[in-house]
Amino acid sequence: MRRRRVGADDGEASEVNLTPMLDVVFIMLIFFIVTTSFIKESGVEIERPESSAATPRPDAQVMVAITPEGAVWVDGRAVDLHRVGNEVAGLVSEEGSVVIQADRDSTTGLLIEVMDRIREAGVEQVAVAASRSRS
Repeated sequence: MRRRRVGADDGEASEVNLTPMLDVVFIMLIFFIVTTSFIKESGVEIERPESSAATPRPDAQVMVAITPEGAVWVDGRAVDLHRVGNEVAGLVSEEGSVVIQADRDSTTGLLIEVMDRIREAGVEQVAVAASRSRS
């Protein structure tokens, strides 16, 4: 009688254990998510006016954009002027701030009206974005 050896001769393919590789990939994913700086954009291309006193505001929670045509955008969505305050108030926390990016060719009256509607909705920290002048 012949004895059969128990092991790889049974036709079973040996498997590669992928668990350590998946653990490393997962840890790398977490590392990249944590170290990435998230930049909030308004969703439209805006040509900002220049200012020598412009300072960066990295703590802005909501970006509002005003296009040269007079359209108002909040976080990438076009919003009616009368609903801007409610939209922004729903997105901002108590300590949060709003940055308005008004295009250089937009009207000042529209900018002031948007700022008023945001302040009427209870948001106190409102800033207007500008590019730093190169002089």
